This record gives sequence, C-alpha cells and structure tokens, in this order.
Amino acid sequence: MWWRNVTLVYAAAFTAIGILGFIPTFLSPPPEGMTLAVESFHGYLLGLFPVNLLHNVVHLLFGLWGFFAYFSSRLASRSYLRSVAVAYAVLTVLGFIPGLNTLFGLVPLHGNDIWLHAVLAIVAGYVGFMVHETEAGTEKRAEWRA
Repeated sequence: MWWRNVTLVYAAAFTAIGILGFIPTFLSPPPEGMTLAVESFHGYLLGLFPVNLLHNVVHLLFGLWGFFAYFSSRLASRSYLRSVAVAYAVLTVLGFIPGLNTLFGLVPLHGNDIWLHAVLAIVAGYVGFMVHETEAGTEKRAEWRA
C-alpha cells in the first residue's frame, strides 16, 4: 500500500511540475551569463528551481512512468521508487560538481534543485528499500527485541 500510494504522489507531483515548467507565468528569468545548449523554457520555476525544456520533459517522463507503475502492480511501484531514489541521488551529486551541474550544458541541476533532488531520493529510497509490505498490503516494520 505504501509503495503504490507514494508512487501515485510522485507521479502526480512530477507531472504537475513538468506541466508548470511549460507555462511562462511560473518561470522567472535565469541569471545573466547562464547559458545552456537548450534555452527553451529556461528559467526558475516558481522563482526557485532552475528548469528548461529538457528538464520539464524529464519531469513529465518520470510522472508518466510513475502512473504506469502505480496502475501496474505493487512490485512495479516499488521498482519505480527504487529507480527514482538512485536516479535522483545521482542528480543530487551531479548538482554539486561544477561543469556537471548543468549535465554537460543540457539540464540545470544547481541551486535549489540540489536539496529538492536529495529529498526526493531520500523519501523514495526509504519507502522503496526500507518499507516491506506483506501480501495483505500492510507494512511490516523491523522489530527490536531485547
């Protein structure tokens, strides 16, 4: 149950953010001197998160993948969360490395994106790797015995 519910939240959030990135009203201009190979829709989403066309497309793809996993099965949801955890952990690390924080000039991964990607990776990783569900759909937690 946890896997599927969290997958649905991620799918809806990624899709919504991907769509908002294509609406100029929600974008503020990027700083002077910041250039990317793909300048379309380049700006700060909600004034906080750097995005561009490719970044928005990636959000939409993760959202669609999440919906597909949610409607497929519990195990597909778990695999999705594990994949999101690994992918966004890598993106978090790349955001700290000068030269790679724009993914070779294609996608901005700097600024507030770093902590957002870290939070997404931690939550998805915890639910995907640490929460164990039984066939009945209830989670099983580790029990400490003295």
